[in-house]
Amino acid sequence: MLNQRQTISTTAAIGSHTSFLPKVYGWMTAGLGLTALASMMTLSSPALLNFIFGNKLVFYALIFGELGLVIALSAAINKINSTTATLLFLLYSALNGVTFASIFLIYTRSSIASTFFVAAGTFGTISIYGYVTKRDLTGWGSFFFMGLIGIIIASVVNIFLQSEMIYWITSYIGVFVFVGLTAYDTQKIKRLGQAGFGDEESRKKASILGALTLYLDFINLFLMLLRIMGNRR
Repeated sequence: MLNQRQTISTTAAIGSHTSFLPKVYGWMTAGLGLTALASMMTLSSPALLNFIFGNKLVFYALIFGELGLVIALSAAINKINSTTATLLFLLYSALNGVTFASIFLIYTRSSIASTFFVAAGTFGTISIYGYVTKRDLTGWGSFFFMGLIGIIIASVVNIFLQSEMIYWITSYIGVFVFVGLTAYDTQKIKRLGQAGFGDEESRKKASILGALTLYLDFINLFLMLLRIMGNRR
């Protein structure tokens, strides 16, 4: 009887794991799709473009709004229900798409498209590595997080210095950092799924948080690659 219960428990855990990861990647893909759609809709409206990018106050309000949504979703994930978490993630993806329209004003569409495919291929390859590797990537987390903090500080400083050297250094290091974070986060999400969840609600919220994590990895990897590969108008 004990062996039978252990078998049932193991089977349930495997089922939860195998259904969890597709949901994470599914929501991530949905977020990227919504971002692309919001960008296209923004670009198709000259009035909206002028309202957002012709007024720095509006543009920065959107940027800080996005940052606030990410912080709110991450901090309140245990206090809100899965429906609210999903709506916040989708709202963030849409707002990100609105501000993302700016890259179409800076870079050619062909270079944006080619960079996207490079980013997608790189992300997919590294994510697979993070999933299948037997190497423990736990130690990578703090290392790449410190790298991320360094990139943010250097980028803020460079707003005032306008140094081309700092721009290129942070771009190349940024690619390295987000490649590493992709592998680390994939393994972390995989292990979370393997550990199982107390109930379906917890699993749904974890899938949204996992999707947000991988979404941010992909978006930032894409932006760093675009700084290197993109052809300006």
